[in-house]
Amino acid sequence: MQKKRRNGRVSANTSVEELGGLRARWQSVFQRSAPTHLTRHLLFGIIAYRLQADRFGDLDHATLQVLDRTVAKEAGPAMSARLASFDQKRTELSPGTVLVREWDRQSHRVMVMTDGFAWSGQTYDSLSKVAFAITGTRWNGPRFFGLRDKEDRPAMETRP
Repeated sequence: MQKKRRNGRVSANTSVEELGGLRARWQSVFQRSAPTHLTRHLLFGIIAYRLQADRFGDLDHATLQVLDRTVAKEAGPAMSARLASFDQKRTELSPGTVLVREWDRQSHRVMVMTDGFAWSGQTYDSLSKVAFAITGTRWNGPRFFGLRDKEDRPAMETRP
């Protein structure tokens, strides 16, 4: 049975058969019964993650270590500092990476180079300078390209 949502999209109602199918899929993926308290949405998401991790690889060793320490009682300022440091390392960009940002109804593609960032036939030594060239106003470059949240204070530096 299908139901029309407010946004006009059509979606299937959560049915007993659909939930039963997800629980059967969980059993085949994890070789055990699905926890009874999980909703359809969570069952689907966890199964999808597991299938993706099996196909393309799971979390890397460094990420697993950070998660293990989080669970193993390391908390407070020490853990916050470790997570911030880990986050900084995760956003270092490898040469060849292409960043895409839409601005003023135009798509802008910036390629990470070993010596800076290439955009529109020029090389810039920081993402902030690229953002300024695109917009004409001062921006935190990593934030402009979606590499940092608004709440993040430290600016990401490019690799020398």
